[in-house]
Amino acid sequence: KALTVRVGYRRSAETISGLDRAIVVSSALAIVGTLVVGVFAVSRVTRRLHRTADVARRISAGDLDARVADPRTTDPTRQQDEVAAVSAALDAMAGTLQARLQSEQRFTADVAHELRTPLAGLQAASDLLPPGRPTELVRDRVRALRGLTEDLLEISRLDSLTERADLEAHWLGRLAERAVRASGLPAEVRVERDARVMTDRRRLERVLGNLLSNAHRHGRPPVVVTVDGPAITVRDHGAGYPAYLLDHGPQRFRTEPTAARGGLPKGHGLGLTIAVGQARIMGAELSFANASGADGGGAVTT
Repeated sequence: KALTVRVGYRRSAETISGLDRAIVVSSALAIVGTLVVGVFAVSRVTRRLHRTADVARRISAGDLDARVADPRTTDPTRQQDEVAAVSAALDAMAGTLQARLQSEQRFTADVAHELRTPLAGLQAASDLLPPGRPTELVRDRVRALRGLTEDLLEISRLDSLTERADLEAHWLGRLAERAVRASGLPAEVRVERDARVMTDRRRLERVLGNLLSNAHRHGRPPVVVTVDGPAITVRDHGAGYPAYLLDHGPQRFRTEPTAARGGLPKGHGLGLTIAVGQARIMGAELSFANASGADGGGAVTT
């Protein structure tokens, strides 16, 4: 006594297969949609981060007017996120730094301008002193003080970033020889390979004059000026540049005790700082190094 029932499974299998296909397609569409939305959202964040990093690099390079200016930081109705907080902090830091530097520049320029009038009177008074050793000492110190005042004025102009180079085509060999003659300091000029370049003659002569003065003041003769194509090298045969200058570049009025002077401080004043600023304006690069002991040592500036 058995009861047999035949039930067709084809329709159910087709239904299940259709459901499987629908699940796979909908899952694929959901994943693609999620990826598109995620890429769009992440790209917006990364673009803002890249812009913030670019502004930070511009500020470190000296462009203190650079700002991120993220709209989220100025519009209170928009949601504030971490990127907006970083952008606002960077803009605030740049503004504070710019204000302090401008204040220091104004102070330096004002002090230098105020010193010019009493120094002119002091120069006139020293010219009326009777000849003698004390008079020579007074006049020498007055000249040094006037030179320092003019250097401070020049640095304030360089710091303002308003100076512009007057570029013309010149032969570097001739300019180097002219700069050595104008400095009045003994130096040998070697032209290994002359070159005609676009440069600012007055600023280049100022740079070379400062380098020659520094070489004679802090180094030892002979001082050699070498022209090799578009590169000019000034070398002395002294103790060379100190380590801090090679690592961080010239720093204003920084002094270091040296054994050669019995522990007395040796500094590099403003001459090298002015040289770096003038070179930057005319599109040149100033590098500092020390010659090897096998070659006689000495400071090498290119």
